[in-house]
Amino acid sequence: MIKSIAVIFHEHERKRNLPDFAIWHLARIWREQGLEVRFLFGTKKYLPADLAIVHVDLTVVPQEYIEFARRYPVSLNGRIKDIRKSLISKNRVFLDDGYEGPVIVKSELNYAGQPKRKLLRSALSRALFRMACHWPFKWPAGSHPEPYFRSPADYLIFRSPSLVPADWFGRDDILVEKFVPEIQDGLYCLRSFSFLGNHGICTLRKSRHPIVNLSTTIHREVVDVHPEIMKLTQALGFEYGKFDYVIHDGVPVLLDANKTPGAARDASYLAICAEWAKGIHYL
Repeated sequence: MIKSIAVIFHEHERKRNLPDFAIWHLARIWREQGLEVRFLFGTKKYLPADLAIVHVDLTVVPQEYIEFARRYPVSLNGRIKDIRKSLISKNRVFLDDGYEGPVIVKSELNYAGQPKRKLLRSALSRALFRMACHWPFKWPAGSHPEPYFRSPADYLIFRSPSLVPADWFGRDDILVEKFVPEIQDGLYCLRSFSFLGNHGICTLRKSRHPIVNLSTTIHREVVDVHPEIMKLTQALGFEYGKFDYVIHDGVPVLLDANKTPGAARDASYLAICAEWAKGIHYL
């Protein structure tokens, strides 16, 4: 039986930002149930626990965190080193590959690279990034290569690959994929499976906007997870996280695999966390 948990964050993660992560809300629930949950920042200090959760909010996890997690009897997501989208995508479009349908251009990195900008730059750059999050401004033209994505809300949809600049296909920081939406009653849909081990909860969000996120969602409900997505969490080595997917032409299509999912603050989300947190008792 698990009685103590260590959550391993990047050394530059800020404690005041932790409520922005789902794990913070799950930890609160576990503590209320009598479990001991400790937050560790970096790898310099080892605190014993029955189980560790690797929660380094980067697309590519530094090896030192993977090795540090091995010191624990059980480590969740301790095998996940790299979650670049090109490694999970089955719908990547290449230049002149014959596909002529709609495409979406997105960042190769998790959440449009925000975590990397938050954690891996110099102290001054990290401070400027945090300021920009609170007081957004428009970057001067030419200061970043186009397309520049501040968040997934900036991802671009084109009717055809022929409308995408040819040099974008060869970039290693962005990805061109087939745009395969799920549409119900004229609304775009996104399914999110939040899981811990073999237990989880799946929600369906609907939006009038083709890029479905918290700000564009007009309806949310709990649905059954597609069994193929459940199998995929295991095949990809995920033990904690959130998979976003759609059902397109009857087939589940994985859009994003996130090992450090973010959090909402509304009452319905907290109810989701209550169910999600139960997974700790099934490990």
